[in-house]
Amino acid sequence: MDYLYFLPNASLTLRVIEYLRQMTSLPPCTITVIHQINGWIIRVKFSQPLEPPYHGNLQAFMGELGIVYQPEMRIQMVFWSLETGQTVVEVMRRYQVAIVSYGSPDTSDIEAFREQFTKGLGYCPETLA
Repeated sequence: MDYLYFLPNASLTLRVIEYLRQMTSLPPCTITVIHQINGWIIRVKFSQPLEPPYHGNLQAFMGELGIVYQPEMRIQMVFWSLETGQTVVEVMRRYQVAIVSYGSPDTSDIEAFREQFTKGLGYCPETLA
């Protein structure tokens, strides 16, 4: 089961990942985090469907932080390519997207991306706050 949301900034993206890491009763999941100029796309894919109470809780939590995202064809192809085993670097090159994190929930990738991006610009854009 997939949960696909658009979040406005890095802080909310980090919050989602921390939430998923703390919810030990949930089955294992794979997270894909993509940075775009206007925000973040986060896809949470569970190995099995969530039971109704967990599904409702996750939808409510995600709905408070972001909005449900309907991906364009290019982003759909990014997800499909990653699922078929292509490397993150190959997918980023082919589809010209910034995949910040892919795999098990981990905040360090996002924090490192935010730090490097901000250092290169010399200021912190709103989406990286």
